[in-house]
Amino acid sequence: MKQLRSFIAKEFKHIFRDVPTMLILFIMPVAMMFLFGYALSNDIKHSSYGIVDMSHDSFSRDFMHKVENSEFFRLHKEYASISEVMSAFRKGEIQVAVIIPANFKQDMLHLNRSALQIYADASNPNMAQQLVSYLGSFCNQALAQSKEFSAQSQSSDLVRMHLLYNPQMNSSYSMVPAVMGLILALVCAMMTSVSIVREKERGTMELLLASPIKTIYIIIAKLSPYFMLSCINFVTILIVGHFVMGVPVNGSLFWIAALGLIYIIVSLSFGLLVSTVVQSQLAALLISGMVFMMPSMILSGMMFPLENMPLLLQFISVITPARWFIGTMSKLMIMGVEVKYILKEMGVLLIMATGLIIISLKNFKQRL
Repeated sequence: MKQLRSFIAKEFKHIFRDVPTMLILFIMPVAMMFLFGYALSNDIKHSSYGIVDMSHDSFSRDFMHKVENSEFFRLHKEYASISEVMSAFRKGEIQVAVIIPANFKQDMLHLNRSALQIYADASNPNMAQQLVSYLGSFCNQALAQSKEFSAQSQSSDLVRMHLLYNPQMNSSYSMVPAVMGLILALVCAMMTSVSIVREKERGTMELLLASPIKTIYIIIAKLSPYFMLSCINFVTILIVGHFVMGVPVNGSLFWIAALGLIYIIVSLSFGLLVSTVVQSQLAALLISGMVFMMPSMILSGMMFPLENMPLLLQFISVITPARWFIGTMSKLMIMGVEVKYILKEMGVLLIMATGLIIISLKNFKQRL
């Protein structure tokens, strides 16, 4: 029994001294419970909406007051025209908008032909369907509760829906940019970090660094295959998504390619940074998965609304490259926006790429 106790104690010490194992045992379950418990929710909360009030009567004021007091929507801005609303959609400021036409009250009471209009960004069809459903029910309730519209409240033409960019509600429109971001993160970040760490485990990296070859050449040589493979994957996804799945490519191919290259560089730089921090392939996979892959799936905003998440997760999502890439790629491909509407997102990715490259190269020389 004494030998058994000694071996058990030895195993406990081995586990407690192994940082990657401790992370798997304790940190990952807590992180997953936190993420899956708070982030994975498709409920509508605090979604940004815009309104164009051309009527300016008692009904429009009461309607705006009811929507603003709900927990489902948050008024971003009151716009002067439909063209301003469309510009807000392209900028990503709002997800849904309500248009109250001029003389709405008089036309409904006397001509029975006017209607509220709801515009929704359907590039993410699941989100658009819920937004239209929630906001449409608010409109119908507001009309039904009004004594003046009690007779007309049964009409199906009171509220007209307009689904922008994806009127067929095709789910592949939102999945193709998301899958693109995940695949590039997988190939660039995870595979690059594992490849370099494998060299360190075998002792061959030190031999390479001791050779007359410059360090920067070794790094470029290690990253080049994954850069080429990621470019091929990027083009393949675009071709399959467009010609097989029917996803439109409405934006400029030049800016789509530029965005993809920037994101590939960000992912490669992150993989290089991970490789300078860890000494084992298991740790590289763990860190890449927890810090890059999981946030890319959950905190990018394509699968689950960011507005529903706690403020801490919303802050973490800001430093997640996939959030800026997937949403911007969706704008370019589905919405066909001009480059002026994505300058902010591309600027953030460029800053991330520059910072990761500088830190990775400096740390790489220090550690090896």
